[in-house]
Amino acid sequence: MHISFLEISTKLPKASPLLFLIGEDKKFPQALMALDKKAGGIMARAIADSKFAGKKKQFLSVPGIQGCGHISLIGIGKPADFKKLDALNLGGMLVDKINVLGVKTATLVLDLPKTGNINLIETATKIGFGAQLKSYRFNKYHTKQKAENKPTFESFTIAMKGAKNAIAAYKHFNSLAEGIYLARNLITEPANVLYPKAFANECKKLAKLGIKIKVLGEAEMKKLGMNSLLGVGQGSVRESQLVVMQWSGISSKIKGQKIEPLAFVGKGVCFDTGGISIKPASGMGMMKRDMAGAAAVTGLLYSLAKRKAKINVVGVIGLVENMPDGDAIRPGDILHSMSGQTIEVLNTDAEGRLVLADALWYAQTNFKPRLVIDLATLTGAIVTALGTSRAGLFSNDDKLANQIFEAGKKSGEEVWRLPLAEVYDKQINSEIADVQNLGSDSEAGSIVAAQFLQRFIKPGTPWAHLDIAGMAWSKKELDTCPKGATAYGIQLLDKLISEYYERK
Repeated sequence: MHISFLEISTKLPKASPLLFLIGEDKKFPQALMALDKKAGGIMARAIADSKFAGKKKQFLSVPGIQGCGHISLIGIGKPADFKKLDALNLGGMLVDKINVLGVKTATLVLDLPKTGNINLIETATKIGFGAQLKSYRFNKYHTKQKAENKPTFESFTIAMKGAKNAIAAYKHFNSLAEGIYLARNLITEPANVLYPKAFANECKKLAKLGIKIKVLGEAEMKKLGMNSLLGVGQGSVRESQLVVMQWSGISSKIKGQKIEPLAFVGKGVCFDTGGISIKPASGMGMMKRDMAGAAAVTGLLYSLAKRKAKINVVGVIGLVENMPDGDAIRPGDILHSMSGQTIEVLNTDAEGRLVLADALWYAQTNFKPRLVIDLATLTGAIVTALGTSRAGLFSNDDKLANQIFEAGKKSGEEVWRLPLAEVYDKQINSEIADVQNLGSDSEAGSIVAAQFLQRFIKPGTPWAHLDIAGMAWSKKELDTCPKGATAYGIQLLDKLISEYYERK
């Protein structure tokens, strides 16, 4: 969808439909008041004759207004309670409503009441961003589609005062939306199309944005001792890959002081059968999305480079397929990780942590980052614990954890922190190796998985783990996302970077 901003003058734009925001006080914006007066009070009568009360997500459409065709009113609730995330979600809602009208273009006249909570530029850009996110579609493999199922809404204009400032501010959001689109595409692709090498090839395309790309194949990883990651992929005919993406938005040294990058590490299991510990057939097709963490890291790097973010960032993603052929690892096997630690494999379906163990160690060893954050669809237990409204957050650093929590609230991609403690860590002590990949009890599965990852974090490195298993894919329509891949984590981490780490 194309998002544009138009400087509003004394005259309303000649467009149809025109959209206006109305609060529960039902006070008309000045522009709508003038229009309604010319039209003989038709909008006021339409409200009086309907159930429209200006509440959030209410929508009233009135066709046939003389001079401008179609007018639609959108409820925002109490204006004093209207927040940035309300604007974001409202933008997404508008896409659905306008598609029902069957038109290609629409114009929102943003003439808002003056309250302490409403900033015109922020509201305009958030509405546009929400609309752009919700308009995402993945129709690549539809050869026949009924006309009534095709979205018509293609171009959204926001008419307002200060449009020039909104245009400048929206560049950030447009870059973010493009990165989210990229990640959603990657997650949605079937595994016969997006296998490890194909994913790596998609990453190589980011070089055109100034991102330095390095791809390690199995021979190179073998030399580095990355046998934990390689063990997961050894049952597949598809070669495993490690992709390293570097964005350098500032000098590596400022005033003689070395600037260490932020490191983001993603689990990229392009298809997960469970291996020898095979999953049930029901729902296995959705295991193509087990690379959502790697997709989020890729989309984040794209967004940062596209907007030329003043930050140095490295993204490391481990790409494998977990398949159960005659070469696959077995329960009871011992793997030698890059860190030197040995791992007893108790369950081959606890494979994501094996991939991350080597990817995390590689990122720390080669880049000595100031912090490390990993994203992974790691455990079903996190969905049981938190459902599909928050990701699980684990961290060895309170400052970093608090920053991520606040960034989650501001971006709408929320997290909830769970504990790390010795009582959980001792569950992964193996009798014949340094660590085992499954807890000795069947309890606290998400925490035990995070404890496993912490074994591969070097002392003194601030680290956070985001278990996004419940957030990477939505089975229902969301305010700013159709059913399917969400690209969860990109907005969260972009907010974290821009709020706390990016040079202004």
